[in-house]
Amino acid sequence: MKFAGEITDPVHQYIRFTNVERELLDTAAFQRLRRIKQLSGAHLVYPSAQHSRFEHSLGTMHVAGFAGETLLAKGYLSKEESIQELRLAALLHDIGHGPFSHLFEEMLGAKCDLTHEDLGKKIIFKTEISDILKKHGYNSNGICKLSFGESKIKFFNEIIAGALSADIMDYLPRDGLFTGAEYGKIDYHRLISSFEVVSNAHLAINRSALYSFESMLISRYEMFKAVYFHKTVRSAEVMLLHSMRLADEQLNLTDTSLDNYLNLTDDSTLEKIHSLNKSNEDAVRLVTDYRNRKLLKCVYEKFLHKHDYICRKMDRRALHNLASQIAEGARVQENSVFVDASRASSMPLTPTKKEISSILLVDKERAYETPISEIPLIDSVTGFLDMLRVYTTLKNREVVERSVKKVLGEEDSMYQKHRIRKR
Repeated sequence: MKFAGEITDPVHQYIRFTNVERELLDTAAFQRLRRIKQLSGAHLVYPSAQHSRFEHSLGTMHVAGFAGETLLAKGYLSKEESIQELRLAALLHDIGHGPFSHLFEEMLGAKCDLTHEDLGKKIIFKTEISDILKKHGYNSNGICKLSFGESKIKFFNEIIAGALSADIMDYLPRDGLFTGAEYGKIDYHRLISSFEVVSNAHLAINRSALYSFESMLISRYEMFKAVYFHKTVRSAEVMLLHSMRLADEQLNLTDTSLDNYLNLTDDSTLEKIHSLNKSNEDAVRLVTDYRNRKLLKCVYEKFLHKHDYICRKMDRRALHNLASQIAEGARVQENSVFVDASRASSMPLTPTKKEISSILLVDKERAYETPISEIPLIDSVTGFLDMLRVYTTLKNREVVERSVKKVLGEEDSMYQKHRIRKR
């Protein structure tokens, strides 16, 4: 590949780019990612967490290129052009994110049954991105499929998304660096240098790199606990999510026409909601308090295991009903109590959105599949990333806390009775 320039990056030092990559970077659709924070409300807890989807996309492209170069040198790729295809797919893998990233996706999923991948496909096909790819001789449909884990080449998909992906190998160290958390440090060079492709066309690592793999998954677990699911970070995100839901009918935020969607960024969305003034006082109050860091207070939290009775009940309707019950018990307005169920897969997802259950290892004699359950360190942290929390305003903190103890005490009693009946 012929590179046209380079960008200084605090995670990877220097990220080189080709002509086609530069043209994609300069599109309005891609530049928009500069205005979408990688970690939504985390900057209100970790002030330096101001990095965006733009930098992460660049970093993911860089790591995917390194993976491609490694596999080419080992003979698993037949042509150098495949490296460029991997880099392009990685560069575009987050092009469909809306304001506040996964928060907006949560609202889109509930309202429109859409994901950021669905919007990403639409943006690639219906903007100048498709024209740029075609001009440089690339099949936009093929690049799009690879960006979202739908390539026919299995190990290509696994380089873009999954437990050994360029995505996780950029966001962990990047989020760790900008939050100041130490947990995100990983040795991705060691992991990628050990990449092999086994007979079933899946990506594997040399057994000697297993410790680096273990370390990366433990880092992911610690980052969820310390950063992504931090109770104050999530407080800010709960406020954002509820304000967008309240304002959606008036502002048509979930209108996914590209004319609307590509103009939505973090700041523009806040400004739109704030402009509603008295026509939507609840949404405006949440946005104003978010901007001024007058965040909701957490009065209850509990880690949930996947088999827990209460966890299975926590869909959106159940959360709303529980909040209403707590508010009624506290004799406060219903709109001042928020019940939040933070959920994440305990293990990274495969390109087909299934939780990984094994890792392919290679040694001098053979390639073999090892279940995660047989790797004690990793197995010890599975199933611990569901969190139930109750938030309220500072003014109502004490009365809501008392009501929570009563209401969720009853829930726990129901759970115990359920277990006794099953026995």
